[in-house]
Amino acid sequence: MKIGLIPINVGPTDAEQVVNLAQKSEEAGLESIWTFEHAIVPVDYQSKYPYSADGKMGVTPETNFIDPLIALSFAAAHTKTIRLGTGVNILPQTNPLLLAKQAASLDLVSGGRFMLGVGIGWLREEFEAMGTPFERRGARFDDYIEAMNKVWSDDVVEHQSDFLQWTGFKSHPRPVQSPFPVVIGGSKGKAFERIAKYGQGWFAPTPAPDALAKMMKPLGEACAAEGRDVATIEITCMWMPAMGLDSLRQFEDLGVGRLVVPLQALGTKNPIEGIEKLGSDVIAKLD
Repeated sequence: MKIGLIPINVGPTDAEQVVNLAQKSEEAGLESIWTFEHAIVPVDYQSKYPYSADGKMGVTPETNFIDPLIALSFAAAHTKTIRLGTGVNILPQTNPLLLAKQAASLDLVSGGRFMLGVGIGWLREEFEAMGTPFERRGARFDDYIEAMNKVWSDDVVEHQSDFLQWTGFKSHPRPVQSPFPVVIGGSKGKAFERIAKYGQGWFAPTPAPDALAKMMKPLGEACAAEGRDVATIEITCMWMPAMGLDSLRQFEDLGVGRLVVPLQALGTKNPIEGIEKLGSDVIAKLD
């Protein structure tokens, strides 16, 4: 089982804190570090966060959200082996050509360690601030993924759609990894169809094996409809160390390949001490 940490970019007040988290995670034997993304946190919002009972994010508008790609690039420059993932970036509200370029560049400078996690988003107020329509964000997501894959190929890019008019260009560098690992987050709407069609991985929004088990059926059905083996999808879930090592087997039995530990679940006010404890109490005991 791979073990990661999330998020390294939410809360730090300087670059040193990001580097310390990344280096200590690598030293402790963690496989990956991850980020969250929000360009803004509204002072008040009507949109409902789908993964909490009260519909609110667990952060204040004053919380530092360092841009994920900048944080991971900085972390990449100060580490050697640990993998780097966005968990997840909000694809429909961004420029897909710029993101494709940034993702390929980060994969290159990190030596092929980057995983691009993406989702459709839920915060209408953020879309409005970014100048992107909230409506049809699912269709926009699908179109952007298809278009970005063309950018990452060595073919001349031709892509015309309701959202993009691309023709007659190439964009280098290409990603080091092929296929480039796109990890799709979410479980609502057409999420499973998108994972089966476009994803090398799935970022499952649950830390509970029972809840994940219920999601595996629709994921399997979506993969079957695409003629794809569900085992080819690398599944990433959140995990709390307080759940105990026995719970790892439950996740493994469901086909999970990676568990990411939220910083706040490390059980200590000092995250560096928490990472060290995660290394000694969990990672050192894995087969």
